[in-house]
Amino acid sequence: MDPITLGIIVAIGLIVLMAIGTPIAFALGGVSLLALLYDRGLPELTYFGETFFDRIAEFGFVAIPMFILMGAAVASSPTGRDLYRSLDLWMGRLPGGLAVSNIGACSIFAALSGSSPATCAAIGKMGIPEMRTRGYPDGVAAGCIAAGGTLGILIPPSVTMIIYGISTETSIGRLFIAGVVPGFMLAGLFMIWTMIACKMAGGYNNPLAASAEKLKENIKQNIDSNMKALVRVLPFLGVVAGILFALYGGVATPSEAAGVGAFLCLALAIVIYRMWQLGPIKLIMRDSLRESVMIMLVIATAEVFAYALSSMFITQTVAAAIADLEVNRWVLMGIINLFLLVAGFFLPPVAVIVMTAPILLPIILAADFDPYWFAVILTINLEIGLITPPVGLNLFIIKGIAPDISLRDILMGSLPYALCMVLGILLLCLFPGIALWLPNLIMG
Repeated sequence: MDPITLGIIVAIGLIVLMAIGTPIAFALGGVSLLALLYDRGLPELTYFGETFFDRIAEFGFVAIPMFILMGAAVASSPTGRDLYRSLDLWMGRLPGGLAVSNIGACSIFAALSGSSPATCAAIGKMGIPEMRTRGYPDGVAAGCIAAGGTLGILIPPSVTMIIYGISTETSIGRLFIAGVVPGFMLAGLFMIWTMIACKMAGGYNNPLAASAEKLKENIKQNIDSNMKALVRVLPFLGVVAGILFALYGGVATPSEAAGVGAFLCLALAIVIYRMWQLGPIKLIMRDSLRESVMIMLVIATAEVFAYALSSMFITQTVAAAIADLEVNRWVLMGIINLFLLVAGFFLPPVAVIVMTAPILLPIILAADFDPYWFAVILTINLEIGLITPPVGLNLFIIKGIAPDISLRDILMGSLPYALCMVLGILLLCLFPGIALWLPNLIMG
């Protein structure tokens, strides 16, 4: 059987397993095992085990559970509530000010947690009920949170950037800093669309159409508590700034910085919010362990899957076919973007990066594209997948937060933000310096 036909069969098998609800890691592992047994026979089982454990034994992966623990400590504390209240105080007078402040809160919380689902859940639990109370349309309330939550995998520190760095052997510190400007550019595009959408819908500035005088009086009454809330958030922002400084300054490795950051965020959550009881700490550890194991299983089985495809010469054949395309390099980039977009519709970001980044990187370099710029492009494509069906993880998180909002309203509210991301990709293609200027300035 030729490699292309074999690859199609493997792809169909993987899609069928995921369609019937098989977890991603088990689907990847099962298909890989069957493919290897078909191609190489029983002796190949030895290499299956070796590849599985060798991949997750890399020291660099220590940073992943540490950053997840750091994010869980922030997400399980009232930090999101304090951040939300503080931004609402300063942005409440803009058209659609509450929705805009939600996106701002998502941007900052993304930097604190590094996780899109955690950002979406933490800000959405407070923001969606409040926006609906103030008369915002369901689509705007759900869409801005779903889109704002996607920033968690782009704004550093980002777990997906760590995985890309390890998979492609590129600098994680440089990847982090490459995501800063594009991340806040996307947040700005989201805010602009939110203000336009709210203006079209009639503004929705004041709670329950209250008068400007009453709104001002409420702000004066709440300003002290909101300022105190901001003060409680600042130490967490200081930890993130310290981590980024340590990475960019060459003071610490990603694993060391992640370990210190996790300890400090856990300690701050306990001290500032008086989380002395065993219950909240157990919850933080449980959530961290669950997400870490899930990601590591996906990484290990995706590596086995990549090994199976490589041993059957499927990846080499596909890569050669793409490389042999006699097309303009931007047409090639368009094909790759389309491929990543479709992959993001069905697979979580971690699986897509581990499976595709090592294959695509040589093609990207051969076409004279920068690997750090491409990391940002890849990540934004995967962000689109988080708010588009059929998987659309953030859509289902929003549905869980507000079950009385129809999935159709959530989807329709999110689609304009997906178009904002497409615009972001086009801007990055026209002006690569958006992603590369800051890394080149700081790291040379």
